[in-house]
Amino acid sequence: MSVKIEVKDVVKIFGDKPELAIKMLKEGHSKKEILKEIDQTVALQDISFEVEEGEIFILMGLSGSGKSTLIRCINSLVKPTSGSVSIDGKRIDVMDRKQLREIRGKKTAMVFQHFALYPNRTVLDNAAFGLELRGTPEDERYKKAEEALERVGLAGWKDRFPTELSGGMKQRVGLARALAVDPEILLMDEPFSALDPLIRNEMQEELLALQREMKKTIIFVTHDLDEGLRLGDRIAIMRDGRIEQIGDGRDIVTQPANEYVEHFVEKVNRTSVLSVEDVMITPRDVLREGESSWTAVKKMQRNDMNYIFVINKNNKLIGMLMLEDAMELVDENEKNIKKALKKPEILEPSASLEEASSKILSTGIGVAVVDEERHLIGEVSWKEIMEIMGGSR
Repeated sequence: MSVKIEVKDVVKIFGDKPELAIKMLKEGHSKKEILKEIDQTVALQDISFEVEEGEIFILMGLSGSGKSTLIRCINSLVKPTSGSVSIDGKRIDVMDRKQLREIRGKKTAMVFQHFALYPNRTVLDNAAFGLELRGTPEDERYKKAEEALERVGLAGWKDRFPTELSGGMKQRVGLARALAVDPEILLMDEPFSALDPLIRNEMQEELLALQREMKKTIIFVTHDLDEGLRLGDRIAIMRDGRIEQIGDGRDIVTQPANEYVEHFVEKVNRTSVLSVEDVMITPRDVLREGESSWTAVKKMQRNDMNYIFVINKNNKLIGMLMLEDAMELVDENEKNIKKALKKPEILEPSASLEEASSKILSTGIGVAVVDEERHLIGEVSWKEIMEIMGGSR
């Protein structure tokens, strides 16, 4: 993949003495000291990262962390005091108004938290507004706007007005307006934070579905860690205008860079970011095809197991035997286990822990982990999941 957006050494100072503030930063003064001594606000401090084409990059942080200022720097709605912002290798922080209009018209589109719809315009007119500003002929812009509305599930609402829509529907119109101009980059500033949890969940699903189809480069601002983990390919955790850590969800949760990030992620549901491969263990024992019910009972009792996976000579999983069924066979003096074999739940190593948890809860026993050719390579039980959720692994 190629680099779509590059942010390099960006500093943003709000106030009338930015050069003095930067000098104080270089001398080691803190953000609080600079505000107290010269009344300058350090909004961003030494921000550097790259976003690859087609990536969903999350800017995550609490209020005041600088994430909204940063996304506005990326769109040049706010100019960095120092440093650079480039799109496709071209610095947008030094562009004039005409060049910026072209970038915003063709390359980028923004989706805001509070919808920003015009109440006296229909849904269709709102969706077509960006194209209207671009000077697109009426027939063409309405055609593209209708296509965008269809993508977000509002094809039958084009003649309605914003006052007739729910919050989730209004945000869909805002998303359709951004998609209608067919931007290469979507900048989304807490777009779902004003929605109730059920609608927010639907919009997250909608965005992921659209991304699978359209493969845009997306910078998504949120203060909701679960939302960031669900949507993002990578996440930047921000605090006081700085980036504390950049990584994928698994790295952020399992390898926090410092105490702040560790505290930030301590209550996250780890099953949403970890895979079966992260927690699976080697089966304590297995039963090989042809071994007797007596052997099965002995192996399970020796290892304190209430089930055992059965494999053939090629180590491929062929079934599972429960301890109580094996003991019944022994009582019947039946050595052959074939009639008592059960079909186990199976997962591949890349499956999510959420899926594993669901299977374990439904059956009450562990899940076999197999490769593409059904070789048994591990297992996951409720014990492993509880350990990872409690942070003990």
